[in-house]
Amino acid sequence: MEPKDELQCCVTTCGLPLNANYWDQQYQNNETGWDMNQVSPPVKNYIDTLSGKAIKILIPGCGNAYEAEYLMENGFTNVTLIDIAGTLVNSLREKFSGKPIRILHQDFFEHNEKYDLILEQTFFCAINPSLRERYAAKCFHLLNGGGKIAGLLFNIEFERDGPPFGGKREDYQILFEPMFHLEQFDKCETSIPKRQGNELFVEMKKKNMSADWVKLYRTTGITCSGCKRTVTQKLLKTEGVKSVSINSDFSELLVVSNQPAPLEVLRNALADDTNYQLNETFI
Repeated sequence: MEPKDELQCCVTTCGLPLNANYWDQQYQNNETGWDMNQVSPPVKNYIDTLSGKAIKILIPGCGNAYEAEYLMENGFTNVTLIDIAGTLVNSLREKFSGKPIRILHQDFFEHNEKYDLILEQTFFCAINPSLRERYAAKCFHLLNGGGKIAGLLFNIEFERDGPPFGGKREDYQILFEPMFHLEQFDKCETSIPKRQGNELFVEMKKKNMSADWVKLYRTTGITCSGCKRTVTQKLLKTEGVKSVSINSDFSELLVVSNQPAPLEVLRNALADDTNYQLNETFI
């Protein structure tokens, strides 16, 4: 079912330049109001359930990496941190000097290795909402078979523009369910006081699907919610296509299928309206 606001013709995105320079300035100026100065209790509790100390763990947009500190204290040996802010990365390299941890100064979306677990703690809510389809597809491709995303998502719509950016449980479920088994998707009972009632704890296991069945395309010609609905309906009629998700500024389109869905076949589904164009996949 489409949300009511789908009837409106609007673009939902963020005008801020959330690039490396923006985040670097936040750390240089100590403007890190999101920082809890501790490992998040729900994530700590989840880490306590993990048995294999050698599993490959990725923490994207890691911030001050209290979760990584806790992992180190508990004997985990294969942890990778990624952040786009150089000032932060230099600080983390000093903080974790001599520890069995890898710290990368890199854009998460340009990273191409394989992991068993992606720990989510304030990264999803920090990126531009127009990147959420890209995030879901990227996590799918970064995870080994049976790998998981686990961590926290905000379950609240903020009144002011972010970051952080909020969202709703039902929208997250629609985004992730085609690619992941939603093993936990529950309101947190152990959030810190100021986030009580506003967080979901999620544990999502990658489905046993070919990487070729999860594709992200750049799009042009989709300019409103009506266009979005039309394109979605046309593509869903294509044999094998299970789900279609178009991002909030209509520039990227995520297709999940249960068999190969070649680009040319998808283009043919839209051929009766030349305004709508799919470009080559980039995930």
